[in-house]
Amino acid sequence: MNKKYIPDLRKRIDKKIFTKTDVPIVVYLAVIIAMIVTWNIRQRFEIAGDFFVELFGVAFTLFIIDILLVSSKSKRWKIVQEDVDYLIARNINRLRDGLAIRAFNFQPDVNHSLTIREQQANFLTELESLEPKQLETRLYEAELFSTGSYAYFNERSDDLWDVINMKYAEFLPPILVSQLINLHTHLKDVCGHINQYRKSERFKEDQAYYQSAAIKGISYNLKQILHLVNILKKEGYSEPARTVFEGK
Repeated sequence: MNKKYIPDLRKRIDKKIFTKTDVPIVVYLAVIIAMIVTWNIRQRFEIAGDFFVELFGVAFTLFIIDILLVSSKSKRWKIVQEDVDYLIARNINRLRDGLAIRAFNFQPDVNHSLTIREQQANFLTELESLEPKQLETRLYEAELFSTGSYAYFNERSDDLWDVINMKYAEFLPPILVSQLINLHTHLKDVCGHINQYRKSERFKEDQAYYQSAAIKGISYNLKQILHLVNILKKEGYSEPARTVFEGK
């Protein structure tokens, strides 16, 4: 459960300039070693000097091409970065809303000193601290195991999968991609448990078995999901829909 995360990851990515090489480091090492060898034997073999010059040219060409590729990637990413970040943040915010209401029957107090989003954040943080067995008693079963919730969580899972597989996902930090993949997987598992729970409607004689197994399974997955959405919020990936007044 104690997975690593980077506070304000979204802001750090925004300030980052792409420096990752597209040429495997082993290629540079091979060229450098070959240059060292040819330089050391140039006195004994006249042709070694020519090889050294050729290798130097190869190394220089690789370096220049690599710099140009990295620069090109950086420019392309800067064009779409804000939109991709917003897309991820909106998906996570929508999931947090649905998770609080559909799974745990969150009911905010509009007259509270805290905003609804702040109340929701505290609510989800509190739930994350509970063990799966304790979460079982907090489930809003009537809504959570409905066909509507199945469709909702399945759609959220597909939304995340679309982000993971989009063209510009290669520019995202591996830690963020890993979190999104894990979130997608746990959401699919939630859908599986909802289906299992609903089997109790067809198999009345085994109703208790199907419901109990589904509740235990879904509590585990919801615990993981709570952990991930809270982490993603700390990393800056949870944002409500922008209004016409805010724009970009």
